[in-house]
Formats: sequence, structure tokens, C-alpha cells
Amino acid sequence: MKNDKPRINCAIYTRKSTSEGLEQEFNSLDAQREAAEAYITSQKGNGWVCLPDQYNDGGFTGGNMERPGLKRLLDDIETGKINCVVVYKVDRISRSLLDFSQLIQVFDRKNVSFVSITQHFDTNSSMGRLTLNILLSFSQFERELISERTRDKMSAARRKGKWTGGVPVLGYDVAEEGGRLLVNPDEALVVQKIYDLYLTHQSLIVTARELNDIGLATKSWTTKKGKAREGKRFDKGKVHKILTNPIYLGKLTNGDELHEGEHEAIIDRKKWTDVQKILRRNSRIGQDNGVNKYRALLRGLIRCVSCQTAMLHNYTKKSGNKMYRYYVCSRAQKEGWNVCPTKSISAQTIEQFVVEQIRRIGRDSELMDQTYLEANSQIETQLEALIKERNIIRNQLKKYNEEMKQLVTNLPSDPDINSPVKSRMADLQELIISAENRLEAKTREILHLKNIRIDKTELENAFSVFDPLWNSLTIKEQARIIRLLIEQVGYDGERGTMAITFRPAGIQSLAREFSEN
Repeated sequence: MKNDKPRINCAIYTRKSTSEGLEQEFNSLDAQREAAEAYITSQKGNGWVCLPDQYNDGGFTGGNMERPGLKRLLDDIETGKINCVVVYKVDRISRSLLDFSQLIQVFDRKNVSFVSITQHFDTNSSMGRLTLNILLSFSQFERELISERTRDKMSAARRKGKWTGGVPVLGYDVAEEGGRLLVNPDEALVVQKIYDLYLTHQSLIVTARELNDIGLATKSWTTKKGKAREGKRFDKGKVHKILTNPIYLGKLTNGDELHEGEHEAIIDRKKWTDVQKILRRNSRIGQDNGVNKYRALLRGLIRCVSCQTAMLHNYTKKSGNKMYRYYVCSRAQKEGWNVCPTKSISAQTIEQFVVEQIRRIGRDSELMDQTYLEANSQIETQLEALIKERNIIRNQLKKYNEEMKQLVTNLPSDPDINSPVKSRMADLQELIISAENRLEAKTREILHLKNIRIDKTELENAFSVFDPLWNSLTIKEQARIIRLLIEQVGYDGERGTMAITFRPAGIQSLAREFSEN
């Protein structure tokens, strides 16, 4: 007897979240298809025909629609090739209620029905649609519950200072057993170099350029699948990411929280704090339409000599909407004008004076010689102070070690765990560790300062181009150069005098930068 039922072309869609087991001769995708084919065959009397095309997605999540097999299925639906989509379970085609509602809209527009063979419904009936939405809601709930549990587990591990995975960072390797980071000595030196360069140049771009010039690159590593990831050239963004990653301070982030990590720190706290201060300051400088839109070149640099406090940038608007900018002593601002003889000074006046002094260095050979001598003298003074501090720490460490040795020698064979001797030994151990860390940090500072030597020829070349170059610079660049050159401007309003303290490292950095350009 002839079948008068209209032909219904059925497409079978299969999916598996992981690629594990797909290499087997008969895998999960084959099992899903076989079951679907058997169901279509049982509906042969209703005109159902199984299309030979296979729409498979092995190793793809159902949480989104970025799947090649699903895209081919939708393309064939749009061309009218398919009348019915058959799946083993509803969550095979999607685990997102929002995504599935979009798929149903496509199916409805093209008059395509949807059938799940193990849940015994299709979208041709209202009951089938209701059942489908209920099942899909539970499917999405299950997926979100699994994700939430995974996040909670990772957060708990992070709070304990454990490494929970991700792309390895420069300076560390992941232990073979996983779960913790180990310092990579060679890469750690590169990280320290990055921090030192930024402290010297105070510019992300200049730091990245120098790193590239000496042939350094970002992290090279190998994935679990054995694929090599080669290090790349540094740029502004990559340098900023390294400078702001608290992992180098021995900490781990968990959302907005910061926790002590199990791994060893590469950067000491003082250097980290100094870098963050410069980054924040430069970020503010870069906002030309924000807090520094009034060209406050000496903001954060100028101090009141009389009160030994900072002078703050401020402004007021006079008649005709004319603006008057000034620096005011913070003590006078807080306690009243009568407490400070300096009070305030016109911002434009003192800024022009400072810039003119810098320009004069390039014009006056005697002033150039004086600047050269004073800069190197300042380096020697700082070096002497650091060496003195290091010697004090060494003496403290020696004293702690001698006391510890004496306590160990006189320790009873079976001491009371709560005895004052044991308590003192525990305190000494902490003091020794702290002193050793401070000693190491001071030694690094001394080595860094010893490497700063200002070449007079570079200095002369740099200041000779400062004058013609200055007016062509943006506000941001002018502020950066001022902060690179100057450590402090001391203004004494009572005597009408001003003293500029230059930064030797900044002079060296700017001299080389100008020479290169």
C-alpha cells in the first residue's frame, strides 16, 4: 500500500563536551546517532527519513553556540533541507535556556520540529514545548551549579595561597605535580630588571623598548598537550601587566581579595610600592581632561621649606571666567594662613622658573659642569647612606645569630615546649629572616646605584635639545620629563628662594632617551 504521508527529512545532531574517548572505534557520538537512527526508523510510517549528513560536535561545550556541527545544521535548516532535528537528549543541542530559545525561533520560522528520543516529546505539541522548557531549565541549573561549585573550590584554594592554574607567568614555573609555583631563577632576574628599568625611566614605552633592545621576551612555556608557546616582544601593555601583578609580591588574587601565596616573592615590598606610586601618578598625569588638565607640572614635587610639608595645586576663577592657578602650603590650608610664612605661590610663575632653570643647564657650560658634579655627588651620598644602612643590618644579623648559637648550645636535652628559651628562639628566628630579607634588598639597591653613572657627553647632548623640544611636547610628556628629572622642588616664601633636587637616575635615563631620538 502506498504511503501518502509527506516526507520528513530528519537530521541527527550529536555532541560530547570532551574529546576524551572520541578516538575509539565506537564512541559516545556513534551511540547517540545509532539510537536516533533507530527512532527515525520506527517513525518510517509517518514519512520520516534519516538524512546521511552528520552533524557532530566532539569536544564542544553546550554552554554556547560556537560549534561547527551546529552551524552546519543551522545553515541546512535555512536552505530548507531539514524538516526535523533529532537528538538523544535535549542538553546535547544546548545547555543554555537563552541559546535554546533562539534555536526554537529558527526552527519555528522554518517549520522545523525538534525531537528528543529519550525524553519522549517533540515541539509539534504544546505539551512537548512545556516539557522541553522544564527539562532545559534543569539542564542549565545543573551546569550553573557545577560551575559555582568549581569556582568555590578554586576560591578556597586561592585563599590558602595555592596556585589554581592558568597561563604561567614570567618568573615562575608550575611544579610537575601542579598546585604550586616555583621560582625560575633566570626569569626572576628578567622580572627584577623590568621593575628596575621602570623605576629608572618611569615610562612603560621606554621600558618595553629597552627590554626589546637587549633581546628579552615574555614567558615561553609548553601546554599540557605539548604545544610550545614562544615568548613575544614586550609592549606597553605587557610591561604594565607584570608591574601590577601581585604574584611577584608573593601574593595571589581572588576577585578583589589579596591573599598570601605559598610561592616565593620575586620583588620586595618597597620596590613594589615605589612602582605602584609611579604608575598611579603617571596614570593621573595621562588624564589631560581630568585632574591634571591645568598643567600642574610640579604636582607632587613641590614642598614648603618653612613648614617641611607638601604644597598642593589649586585654582580659582576670577572675573571674566579667568583662571588663577597656584600652589598652596598644605599646613597653611589646614591650619590657617598665619602659621606659614610661605603660604602660596603662583603656579605659572614657579613652573616657568623651574623649566627655565633646566633650559639654562643646556645654555651655560659652567652650570652644566655644576649639574654633572652635583648629580654624581648625589649618587655617592646616596650610596654611602645605603652602605651604612647595610652595615647596621649586618651587625644586627650577627648579634641575632650569636644569641641564637648561645641559646642552642645551652638548650636542655628535653626542654619544655613553653619555656622562655624556646619562645626567644622562635622570636630570634623571625628577626633573622627579616634582617636577611632587608640585607638582600639593601644589597640590590646598592648594586643598582653603582650601575648609575652619568656620562657628561650624553648629559650635554640631552640638555642641548631640551630647549627647542620642550614647547612641542604634550602636557603628559612635559609632566613625565619633569618628574623624571626632578626629585623635589623646595620653595621658601619667607626668603624668596627655591632649591631643585635632581634625580641622577632620571638624568641618565633622559640623557640616553634624548640621545637615541
